[in-house]
Amino acid sequence: MVLHVIRAVFVLVVLGIAISYALTPEVRGTPDAGEEAMFLRMALVMIVPVILAVTLILTDMAFRRKSLSSISGLFFGVVAGVFLAYVLGMIVDLAASVFVADYEEVGLVIMTKLLVGACAIYLCVSFVMQTKDDFRFIIPYVEFSRQSKGSHSLVLDTSAIIDGRIADVAETRILEGTLIVPRFVVEETQNIADSADKLRRSRGRRGLDMLNRLRNNDEIDIRLADASIPAVEEATEVDHKLVALAKHLDARIVTSDYNLNKVAQLRGVEVININDLANALKPVVLPGETVTVKIIKPGEEAGQGVGYLEDGTMVVVEQARSRIGEDLTVVVTSALQTSAGRMIFGKTGNSAT
Repeated sequence: MVLHVIRAVFVLVVLGIAISYALTPEVRGTPDAGEEAMFLRMALVMIVPVILAVTLILTDMAFRRKSLSSISGLFFGVVAGVFLAYVLGMIVDLAASVFVADYEEVGLVIMTKLLVGACAIYLCVSFVMQTKDDFRFIIPYVEFSRQSKGSHSLVLDTSAIIDGRIADVAETRILEGTLIVPRFVVEETQNIADSADKLRRSRGRRGLDMLNRLRNNDEIDIRLADASIPAVEEATEVDHKLVALAKHLDARIVTSDYNLNKVAQLRGVEVININDLANALKPVVLPGETVTVKIIKPGEEAGQGVGYLEDGTMVVVEQARSRIGEDLTVVVTSALQTSAGRMIFGKTGNSAT
C-alpha cells in the first residue's frame, strides 16, 4: 500500500513539474504564434513527462523482487535519492554548458534537472523498499544482515511446526541459522486450527502454540517471511512454495514430511528431517538386547503384537498378538531405521529361549 502511494505521489510531482514548465513564456510563445499551436505545445510538455513517469513505474513493477519496506527504508531511500539527484543535476549542468547556449536561462534545463531528480529519488526509494529483506535498518544507520560462514537459514514447514520438536531443538541453541516462517505456512497452520475436524483443529492449535513459544524466546532468531518473490507466488501448492522460497534464500527446509523431503532433494534444496534428527539421537538398540514394551495392538502379520517405546519407536513382537495389554520383556532381533521413523523387531523372552 505504501509503495502504491509513493508511485501516485511520484506521478503527481512529475505532472506538477511539467505544468509549471508548460506555463512559462518559453513554451507558451508569443501571442501572434496562434492559440492552437500554444495549446499543442503545452499539452505535449505536460503529457510526455507523465507518460514517461508511468512507463517507469510499470517497468519497475514488472521487475519487482521484494515486498514493501518500512518507514526506515523510505527514509534511507529518500536520502540516497537526493544525493543521487544532486550528482545527476551537476552532470546535466555540465552537459548543458557544453551543448546549450545561455543554459542558465533555459527553462528546459531546469525541468530536466527536476525530472531527473524526481526519477532518482523514486528509483532509490523503490529499490530500498523492495529489498528490505537484505537489510536491517537502524535509523539513521544501515546495518547489513549477518553473513555467517557455514550456517544457513532454516525454513520451517507446517509439519515441523505442528510436530513441536523443533521448538525443543531450537531451545538447545544448537541451531545457528535464522528460523524463517513463511506467511503462507502461518496461514496454513491457522486454517488447520480452524478445521471442523477435532483432531486437525487440535494439531493446528498446537502448531500456533509452538510458533508463539519460538517467538517469545529471545534466544531464538526467528523471522516471519512475507517477501513477494515471483517464483514463490507462481507456485500453487504450499510444498512448491516452500521449495521455491528456500532455493531463493539459499536456505534449508526443516520438515517431518517425507514427500516434501523427496521433492526438495529433487530440486537441489537441502532438508533437515525432524525424524532423521530424532532417530540419530535415539539410543542404539543392538540385536540380543532387551527392552520392555506394552503390547497395545495386533500387528499386520499373524501372531504379531505391536507396542511403542517412550520415544515413539514402534516395536513389532513375534507371538505377542494374544498378549495385548501386557508389559513384555522383548529380545531385539533386528531394527529398521528410515526417514519415516524407526522400527524394532523382537521376540518375547520366552520365545527367545
